[in-house]
Amino acid sequence: MKIWFFLGLATVLLLSACTTTKSAKPLVSTAARGERIDLPNGAQLLGGRHFTVLVEGKGRDVVLIPGLSTPRTVWEATRAKLKGRYRLHVIQMRGFGDAPMSDRDGPLLEPFIRELTDYIDDEIVDRNNRQKALLIGHSLGGLATMSLAARYPQGVEKAMIIDSLPFFGLLFGPDTTVETLQPQAAAMRDALIAKGSSQVDERTLQTMSRTEAGREQIAAWARAADTGTMAQLTYDLMTTDVRPLLPGITIPVTMLYPVDTSVMAEPRISKMYKEAFAGAKTVTFEKIDDSRHFIMLDNPEAYAAAVERFLQGNDGKSE
Repeated sequence: MKIWFFLGLATVLLLSACTTTKSAKPLVSTAARGERIDLPNGAQLLGGRHFTVLVEGKGRDVVLIPGLSTPRTVWEATRAKLKGRYRLHVIQMRGFGDAPMSDRDGPLLEPFIRELTDYIDDEIVDRNNRQKALLIGHSLGGLATMSLAARYPQGVEKAMIIDSLPFFGLLFGPDTTVETLQPQAAAMRDALIAKGSSQVDERTLQTMSRTEAGREQIAAWARAADTGTMAQLTYDLMTTDVRPLLPGITIPVTMLYPVDTSVMAEPRISKMYKEAFAGAKTVTFEKIDDSRHFIMLDNPEAYAAAVERFLQGNDGKSE
């Protein structure tokens, strides 16, 4: 079985099987750029250009960054466990639960990372006597987390990456480069735009979650996502390689990855992730058994325990 059929970054490959459907309405209320909306219990909804942020709870600042086509509701269980002890900043990319940006024809990932860096600097570091943030990012959000860990250590204390790779092209072979993958990335982007909203096929959903309930939820998120946003971020993901940044990461990073032995033997899975992060000196690895890409849906107890270890300081265990 091909590696991409298991790996979490294969999320983007579900898009190649999309069919035209009617565009879905935004899942939740949104905040305009620069707007702050007061919510019950002291929470706020803040609007940026590329994302909105739900801010809730009190304590150390934890930033939760979802993946491609995924709204902030992917963090529902995480929020419920943490908001009584932490101040959560739950990111939602515009177009994945909020109304999309009007201008999304150019690169989105790098501008998103820059805006998120500014947000952390302004809303967390400057407001809390230079206290740094704790980051948790899943999939595409994991790739953004890697970049932030490398380029903004003055604002990030430590980070958890959930099933992501520093370069998508590794799924096609060790010799793949951004240049060789670019034509395929462009073709996928253009095909998505031509086809419209996505309907995920069952074969691809099998790579995302072990459970029927999980697959149904992921399919609903994909159907509701804005096609233009998804298409451009797919291209950005496939043509972004942060491996050159890995040796420069100085903060602790926990790499949380799924293991499903019905798909691939555990030693092969672990070897694959460790080789991908070979240039990183401060990364530790922790596997979550009986899970696929959406670890938080497949094995919520083990996932929650790993998050607790990360936040409490016992972050990660080398496997």
